[in-house]
This record gives sequence, structure tokens and C-alpha cells, in this order.
Amino acid sequence: QVQLVESGGGMVESGGSLRLSCAASGFAITNYDMKWFRQAPGKERELVATIDTEDITWSADSVKGRFTITRDNAQNMVYLQMIRLKPEDTAVYYCKRRNYDGWGQGTQVTVSS
Repeated sequence: QVQLVESGGGMVESGGSLRLSCAASGFAITNYDMKWFRQAPGKERELVATIDTEDITWSADSVKGRFTITRDNAQNMVYLQMIRLKPEDTAVYYCKRRNYDGWGQGTQVTVSS
């Protein structure tokens, strides 16, 4: 079955960097658009970045120029490289596959000021 397992979160200071990983199984990511979402405490889940099957990417204005989504089809992995992190980036980050309703457990990112 479809599984998405996020990892790589942690606690960093403002201005720091993290690289999130999403290990996909049960399907080949090469056939799907992939996305990263995040949910901050008390807020709705929001779309952060997407990458389609042709490696065309999109990112939210709030992270543009700081977050980069990539994919490794051979390893069936999706990544989110985050630089110049800000306290407002604090959230649980989730990997998502297009046309699949399920969510992974997410990975917590905490940015201290």
C-alpha cells in the first residue's frame, strides 16, 4: 500500500538550514506530482512546495527563494531543502502524493529566534 515517511526535522536557530526527506513506498514517485505541506500550531495545513513529473516546481511566496523541493526517482525519495529558516517556519511538515488522500506522520521543524 501507499506509504509516505517523513524525516529530517529538528530544532534549529533562526537562519539555520534543514533538509527534509520523504521515503515513498507502494508506488513509483516518477509517475506522480509530489508535494510538501506544513501545519503550524493552531493553523490550517498549507501547501509549501510541489514538483511535477517533469521536475517543474512551485513554492509558496512565504518560502520562495529559501525552500527547494527535489525528487530522486531512482531512490523513490522526495526532499525539501530549507535555508534561512525563520521562527514562522515552525510546523509539522508532511509529504503528499497527488491523488492520494492519506498523510504520513509528518516531521516536526522548530525554529527558535
